[in-house]
Amino acid sequence: MSKITEVAAAVENGKVKLIQGLVQEALDEGDDPNAILNDGMIAAMGVVGAKFQNNEIFVPEMLVAAKTMKKGVDVLRPHLSGDSVGKYGKYIIGTVAGDLHDIGKNLVALMIESAGFEVIDLGVDVPAEKFVETIKANPDCKVVGASALLTTTMDSLKNTVAAMIEAGCKDQVKIMVGGAPITQEFADEIGADAYTPDAGAAAVKAVELANM
Repeated sequence: MSKITEVAAAVENGKVKLIQGLVQEALDEGDDPNAILNDGMIAAMGVVGAKFQNNEIFVPEMLVAAKTMKKGVDVLRPHLSGDSVGKYGKYIIGTVAGDLHDIGKNLVALMIESAGFEVIDLGVDVPAEKFVETIKANPDCKVVGASALLTTTMDSLKNTVAAMIEAGCKDQVKIMVGGAPITQEFADEIGADAYTPDAGAAAVKAVELANM
């Protein structure tokens, strides 16, 4: 088994304590750092995301896999050419104004980062203007994700997307939305570019949108 395959297996199985040693061993044996990242860790997170979508694993397993990858990337970062960790550019994420829920948003942020984005996390209770300001301040950002976890904050999500559209942000970014009460129909109605039901699907869709 090649070291890259071992790295991938460690990420997939959430071997947090082993990952840094395995990444270092792969580097010591001369494996290309970008291959360790892409063919090892990012590929493994793709498998994890697919398993999550198919209900073969659940949130705790996915969180551990994402944390494992994060630790592996820490070892890899000094050896990477250019900015491979953020090879798809920046991804801005936040929970809309009036909503203080962050567990789902944090999980999506972890998965998006694992897929190869540099994540700018605005946190919770984020005013629409803050999304707009941050998009304009980061011209290399291609995708933005906004979430509402309550039926009472769906209007806030609608207003946030409207503010981004009005400010001309859709010339720069694709807008993704999600959260427990959100549906594809609602996303279409408010003018979002994509809706995803879970963190695994969000990571896949973000890569797809960044490559458009």
